[in-house]
Amino acid sequence: MRITLNIVASLLVLAGAIWFLQGINVLPGSFMTGQTRWAVYGGIAFAAGLGLFLRANRSRKES
Repeated sequence: MRITLNIVASLLVLAGAIWFLQGINVLPGSFMTGQTRWAVYGGIAFAAGLGLFLRANRSRKES
């Protein structure tokens, strides 16, 4: 399960970064370029991926 969560988290972080950079007009060549909406969506996806990654890899306390 941890491997699956890490893969999903990595994809969210990657997609979020790309969407954000296209939204702020750094990566041209897409319908998302220069659209503030995609910068916001990218930031949200990036944060969600980072949170999922941290949650999947947190250490578990032994009872």
